[in-house]
Amino acid sequence: MSGKITLEEGLKSGVVRLDRPGAEGEPVVVIDDFSLNPDALLRRGREASYGEGGKHYPGQRAPAPSAYLRERMNLLQAVLTEVFGMDGGANLVECNFSIVTTPPDRLTPIQRLPHFDSTDPGYLALLHYLGGPEEGGTSFYRHRASQFETIDASRLDTYTGMLQEEVREYGLPKRQYFSGTDQQFEKIGGVEARFNRMVIYRGYRLHSGDIAQPERIGAPDAAPRLTINTFLAAKA
Repeated sequence: MSGKITLEEGLKSGVVRLDRPGAEGEPVVVIDDFSLNPDALLRRGREASYGEGGKHYPGQRAPAPSAYLRERMNLLQAVLTEVFGMDGGANLVECNFSIVTTPPDRLTPIQRLPHFDSTDPGYLALLHYLGGPEEGGTSFYRHRASQFETIDASRLDTYTGMLQEEVREYGLPKRQYFSGTDQQFEKIGGVEARFNRMVIYRGYRLHSGDIAQPERIGAPDAAPRLTINTFLAAKA
């Protein structure tokens, strides 16, 4: 894919895909062959110096070069305005290489459930896979009791209260990475990982990484799942 491509051209060619999994109709945009030089990003990600990823991320993070997004700026701008309605543009919140390094038995309870990144509908997640299907993609979920697929500020207290009730009823979630469907969450869609694939969605939708072979996390011969995680916030 050349550096210049419109949203319409991408959709027609299949390089860009627009899905709306679930009942709420929230968009998920998939862009294949996103970077013009993905091997350079992969090398940089493997050589980066990583630190703690925060209390919610089950691994480590290192700063990534957000300037690489300019390679697809015309396409990204079209996605922001035509798909997500962000006509006023967006500000960069953060851009990081992310590796999954936490074994299942060391996950905190909140890391064992589908999560959301923000309650702000103007907060977008751009997830760039630097590995293939063997590293695992991303799935989207519906909370069964509430039927919520997204958690905005108006739903937060209700959702939090229901989770607390479910802990009392079911106990803490199992010490494992969430996958599939259970009594609390229903999988409503997903995106398979592919090298140099970008996935864009609103951060307030419930989602979880599909961590392949979690039992091998930390093994000497196991390369960690590597992605670039970028967050954008709509300009006020």
